[in-house]
Amino acid sequence: MIPDNKKKKGSPLGDGPKLPKFNLYWIYGLIAISLLSARFFQMAPEIRLTTEQEFKQVMLSNGDVERIDLVQNKELVRVYIKPDSIGKDFYVQKLKTKIDKAKVKGVPLFEFSVTDWNSFNERLQKFYEQKGITEIPQNTVKEGEWFGPIANTIFSFVLIIVVWVVLMRKMGGGGGSGGGPGGIFNVGKSKATLFEKGGTKVNITFADVAGLEEAKEEVMEIVDFLKQPKKYTALGGKIPKGALLIGPPGTGKTLLAKAMAGEAQVPFFSLSGSDFVEMFVGVGASRVRDLFKQAREKAPCIIFIDEIDAIGRARGKNAMMSNDERENTLNQLLVEMDGFGGDTGIIILAATNRPDVLDSALLRPGRFDRQISIDRPDVKGREEIFKVHLGPIKVSENLDVHKLAEQTPGFAGADIANVCNEAALIAARKGKTGVEMKDFQDAIDRVIGGLEKKNKIISKEEKEVIAYHEAGHAICGWFLEHAYPLLKVTIVPRGTAALGYAQYTPKEQYLYTIEQLTDQMCMTLGGRAAEQIFFGRISTGASNDLQQITKMAYSMVTTYGMNDKIGNVSFYDPSQENTFQKPFSEETGKIIDEEVRKMIDAAYQRTLGLLTTKKAEVEKLAKELLDKEVLHKSDVEALIGNRPFEEEKVVTFDVEEGKNKITTEETTVADAASTEQVIAATPEQASVASFEQAIVASPEPASVSSTEQTIEADDTEKPSAA
Repeated sequence: MIPDNKKKKGSPLGDGPKLPKFNLYWIYGLIAISLLSARFFQMAPEIRLTTEQEFKQVMLSNGDVERIDLVQNKELVRVYIKPDSIGKDFYVQKLKTKIDKAKVKGVPLFEFSVTDWNSFNERLQKFYEQKGITEIPQNTVKEGEWFGPIANTIFSFVLIIVVWVVLMRKMGGGGGSGGGPGGIFNVGKSKATLFEKGGTKVNITFADVAGLEEAKEEVMEIVDFLKQPKKYTALGGKIPKGALLIGPPGTGKTLLAKAMAGEAQVPFFSLSGSDFVEMFVGVGASRVRDLFKQAREKAPCIIFIDEIDAIGRARGKNAMMSNDERENTLNQLLVEMDGFGGDTGIIILAATNRPDVLDSALLRPGRFDRQISIDRPDVKGREEIFKVHLGPIKVSENLDVHKLAEQTPGFAGADIANVCNEAALIAARKGKTGVEMKDFQDAIDRVIGGLEKKNKIISKEEKEVIAYHEAGHAICGWFLEHAYPLLKVTIVPRGTAALGYAQYTPKEQYLYTIEQLTDQMCMTLGGRAAEQIFFGRISTGASNDLQQITKMAYSMVTTYGMNDKIGNVSFYDPSQENTFQKPFSEETGKIIDEEVRKMIDAAYQRTLGLLTTKKAEVEKLAKELLDKEVLHKSDVEALIGNRPFEEEKVVTFDVEEGKNKITTEETTVADAASTEQVIAATPEQASVASFEQAIVASPEPASVSSTEQTIEADDTEKPSAA
């Protein structure tokens, strides 16, 4: 026999119909109905129609009228009956009911229409005189339309309800509540996108990431740790808490994270640092808590925060610009990453291109155990990136990918992807079946200098000045030992400002000597010096050249200690960039200005002397430019001979199982001595000295990398060609 308690399983009311669930919208409806009822449904007798004749002969003659209202805008006369007369048979019959005296007081019971107010007043006055009746009080009034107030009130209520519902849905959108009545409570929910098996998939893998071998190995190791934890824990190792991807824009930080999401066999949460920012107080910290709550449920897992500098800025540096809400969010993130109750199995992966503004507590080991630097790729990395992006593009058989990599120094992965796309568009515009080398060179020119302005009107005199200006740059670069090798010189206008430019092939190097920087300054001043020599006057075309050499000279004096008078002193401090106080005295500032001027003047005089000596070569090159507009390295060699300085071979070292393998590449590089702290200066993206926009490779201030140990080739080791 089945017990009674099992028979009643389910609803306590048995199998009867289920009651509807309570909904918050019911309250909105009841409030609206109540307000509308109180506004429009007054408990008063209905106004009956009558005639002017009946009003005079019956109501007025018997003394039953208390007063009348003349509604002028509606041409109506409203009649108020005395409460004592309401019980007469005429009114009971007329109103079809007996009305209480209290409800009649101050309420009109009858009304009739009037066509002309003047004639009505005359007729009423005559009636008073004929009957000898005392005149009753009358008021002249104007009434508003009834439809307008009703429509306005209904519209107001509908607008309030619509705004409320939209607000509720907006608040509930991030938490997946579907915009229900409780959506406002989901504003603190995390907005992270979850990638896992059976759900959202990412089609990018590590095979799509090129030129980032060292960074890829670090990230792949984290993925491998999650897949095979015993391989590492058997030796006593612990899973890394987090990894911070650092590098310039476009170098592939987010792409590497996408590849990690595609390769990882664990849940992957992806969101941006700005997703924690909201106008409500406390929402950022709440979203951080909810994110880690979801991550604990899915552990082991990976959390990727892109552009973490949106919430990870250093606290308390600028009291005037402080943001308590952002600092609260950062505090909560610090606690969740490595607080009192630490989590296991959650790896934080973050990316930023501004590590200098991040809080030191965020960067310490235990939160971000690894800082993975992703720099702009070298020539080998650029070649690999080109091969990845050339996959879906139909290219010609004679395309030299290695030459493309050599012609794009300083290009990041995003720049190379843009070059490949532009080349494909240029080839399609010309109706070609495949993308050729010429298309890629045009694409590189467009990315560096901008859109070609073939129809730009330039006078003959200006064009001649531009040609000699660019020829001056080219000759200086050709005959200066440490200048970059010339690649191309053109006087075709490009972009919004450049009327011509000379393109060089910068060396893949990280250290610069005084001689190298001085030669670069002379090469940059070559345009102005050529104008002075051949025309006896200077123009505004060297404005950007002057900016470049001024920046370079001040960096040599104040940052790199390359001046005898100032000495081995560096006034550059990346942590004090936003301060208004200079790190040196006024007297030192004057000396710095004087030394910079001396350095630039010496470089200019040296450039004038060089171009005066090579005046014939400058003139020959300028005339050829005026004729052809574009000259390549081979054209320059045919005109003035080969460059007098031979290119050296760079020696690179690959350490494998304790043995040094020496490989060579055809690139010019200066030998550099090893020190404990090396100041690395990265060349800018394009080494272009243009007439109005000169882009020359200059050392950026204080890109510091500390090296404790360098690998030197053993004399007994035999070199092997790459």
